[in-house]
Amino acid sequence: MMIKPLADRVLIQPKEAETKTASGLYIPDTAKEKPSEGKVLAVGPGKKDEPMEVKVGDEVIYGKYSGTEVTVDDVKYLIVKQSDILAIL
Repeated sequence: MMIKPLADRVLIQPKEAETKTASGLYIPDTAKEKPSEGKVLAVGPGKKDEPMEVKVGDEVIYGKYSGTEVTVDDVKYLIVKQSDILAIL
């Protein structure tokens, strides 16, 4: 099943949360931060007055609590508006 975003929406696959610190300590599930980076999998056609600036394959940073989480075949995705994307890496 393929998800096709509408208007100025973007489908993102979030990166996995870090399980270990740089010094080698393991982070418990309760202390993991919600990821705010991901890869763009699909983009909508945009709006008449707002063309799409991101494209499929871009690595992006988005707002921590933005978007709607969707699970398809046990894989978590995030649908956000283009305006919720803060930067392209």
